[in-house]
Amino acid sequence: MQDSIANVTDTIVGETNSILNHTFHLSDKISISVRGLLFIVISLVITSVVLKLVRRIVTKKLPENDKPKFVTVFTYLRWFVYLVIFLVAMNASGVNVTAVFAASAALLIGVGLAMQTLFQDIISGLFILVDQSVHVGDIIELEGKVGRVLEIRLRTTRAVTIDNKVLVIPNHLYLTNILYNWTENGTETRENVNVGVAYGSNVALVKQLLIEAANEHDAILSEPAPNVLFTEFADSSLNFSLVFSLNNSFEARFVQSDLRFEIDKKFRENKVQIPFPQRDVHLFQKS
Repeated sequence: MQDSIANVTDTIVGETNSILNHTFHLSDKISISVRGLLFIVISLVITSVVLKLVRRIVTKKLPENDKPKFVTVFTYLRWFVYLVIFLVAMNASGVNVTAVFAASAALLIGVGLAMQTLFQDIISGLFILVDQSVHVGDIIELEGKVGRVLEIRLRTTRAVTIDNKVLVIPNHLYLTNILYNWTENGTETRENVNVGVAYGSNVALVKQLLIEAANEHDAILSEPAPNVLFTEFADSSLNFSLVFSLNNSFEARFVQSDLRFEIDKKFRENKVQIPFPQRDVHLFQKS
């Protein structure tokens, strides 16, 4: 009875080893066994478990504000670790990694060229997180587009515009273009409305009316107080700029529109004229 059980066990072990040792020949120089494939899969699974454990341990000890930054950086590093473990596991499984690279050299060159921008985006994303030039919630302006940052991803940054449209910004644009961060110094921003009045107008009255219009608007901050700048003696007008502060830059265009309505109303009530461009045309008649 024991001999029979031993024979069955030996048969099972032999068949299992036969299956595990079965080799797939991908080319003359590249081959991999079933045992090697299982070793690679198990290595990647163990790596995934370890990385998740490390992420949980580290994020528990971080302040709430730093957790999103760490998670983003960790995402970059995780794929790099997977790649290293995969190559090491292949080499340990007996796969000729050098031959794999040699056989796929042309393909890798093509993929490398195609993924050049992708790597630029990923590296740029790392720079964004390291120098902290952009944070989630910041209002940024890039290539004439303004949006509030919703998420900084592996390759792109997502932002929502004033019109509630989503901007998907490749991260490499941060390195190749000038970026305006409206809220890096805080949520308070300075805005302005420009207006011109006719020559001969009472400039003191103009300043008073502009200040009144700003002070009467609920969204405009009282500190720092609104101010009026006499900006230019133009060809057809005396130009002024009403400068004021807001807590929400996304409201700027609506506040500016409200102010223009109110300024027009006050100017009409006080006989202050907003001029239009005028030109003198002289006609000469030949005798």
